[in-house]
Amino acid sequence: MTLKNTIIFFESLNRKATKKSEIKVYNKFIDILSKLENRTFNANEIKSIEMELDDLNLKSNPDNKNKFYKKALSKFEDYLKEVFSLTTKGHYINASVSLGILFGVVLGVVIGERFEKAIGLSIGISIGMFIGVFIGKRLDAKAKATGNLL
Repeated sequence: MTLKNTIIFFESLNRKATKKSEIKVYNKFIDILSKLENRTFNANEIKSIEMELDDLNLKSNPDNKNKFYKKALSKFEDYLKEVFSLTTKGHYINASVSLGILFGVVLGVVIGERFEKAIGLSIGISIGMFIGVFIGKRLDAKAKATGNLL
């Protein structure tokens, strides 16, 4: 499945969709594929991307379209990250905020031992989120500077 054919396929799905969550996934696919189409790849890289699109079996008729295409989008993004070191906008922010909250809870438990537990947790989560956003923004800026951002 070529990039152009895949874009046309998702645009047709987008026109037929009624759920916001489906439309969001289709638009994300279209955005990524359009940006890939505008990048310069050699023939082997394009063939590799098209083979990955074929492996996703996008033209199948799943029972739960939203779940199927969301999973396919995740696999495709992982493939682009692994093979071409390409990430989407906000990738690092999302990942680092999640980790920041996780470590913030641990920090909050430690702080909560000295003070009230609810206050400790809220302070820990806030600090973790702040650090996560800071690190994520720096990593996203670095990816943009190196040209690895879609």
